[in-house]
Amino acid sequence: MAVLGRGLIDGLRVTAKTLGRRAVTEQYPDVQPELPPRSRGVIALMEENCTSCMLCARECPDWCIYIESHKETLPPAVEGGRERNRNVLDRFAIDFSLCMYCGICIEVCPFDALEWSPEFEYAELDIKDLLHEKDRLREWFWTVPPPVALDPAAEKPKEIALAQKAADKRITARKAAEIVALAEDSATEDPATEDPATEDTATDDTATEDTGGDG
Repeated sequence: MAVLGRGLIDGLRVTAKTLGRRAVTEQYPDVQPELPPRSRGVIALMEENCTSCMLCARECPDWCIYIESHKETLPPAVEGGRERNRNVLDRFAIDFSLCMYCGICIEVCPFDALEWSPEFEYAELDIKDLLHEKDRLREWFWTVPPPVALDPAAEKPKEIALAQKAADKRITARKAAEIVALAEDSATEDPATEDPATEDTATDDTATEDTGGDG
């Protein structure tokens, strides 16, 4: 049989326990929350890094990324070279009403054109307004925090090791070429300069001829 007023007593007991504790309520929006440095707030775009490769749009599970581009022909970099074609980005939009914030588009981008921004205040009154174009995505890019520093005790990435090895090879080859060039310069003497030993031999021959004439 249930005791009359048991629920009220349990509620008062819980209230008494928490009455002396510090409140954890955040006074938002007057006080902004302290978010983790790599919070998944919104996806930002660096337009200059985008090559319109379509990897992000193809890998997106929700198909919420829309990209439009056209090709332009560039003149050859050197005289007699070939003309080059490049993709020019016309439109880059993300529909955040469909986005599931999985971050696959950021991971597959080979040129770091997409990054996570901690911005989260972009709610709209109409769901259609959650389709944001590249201008808005570009504004969010300036709020992207810098990357976390690497652990000094960690191993260097393979890319850095390979780049350092290639640089050392170039330096070694350059030094070897300089040594060979110096050796060739030393071996090649000025034609106007004669060997002193040759000059001494020529002087001795002249003196011998003079002595034979006097006899």
